[in-house]
Amino acid sequence: MKKYIQIEEEVLVRLVEGKYVEGSLHRDEWTGQLTFRAYNRQSRKRKKDKLIRYLEHGWVKESTKNLKYFESIPKKIGMASVISVLERDTKVARETLIDRELINRV
Repeated sequence: MKKYIQIEEEVLVRLVEGKYVEGSLHRDEWTGQLTFRAYNRQSRKRKKDKLIRYLEHGWVKESTKNLKYFESIPKKIGMASVISVLERDTKVARETLIDRELINRV
């Protein structure tokens, strides 16, 4: 059985490009033809986080609502070294935020 589906030209262009198109397939109540209607999905528009400082094993960033602190330390250096690296990087991050706040107030 062959059925013809009415597809808009924009949808056909996306299919030819090899992209996926999400939508609904239904029978038109007036013409009786199968019709595909693509969903009008909008991509999320989000500002990228602003890097404040790179750390030895991570970074400090600022988003629109939060300050982000990331640390990733390899286990193989031992627990005592991990603790000292955490303390050192936390101190550097804290000092960076204090300096930044002082500069912004002037």
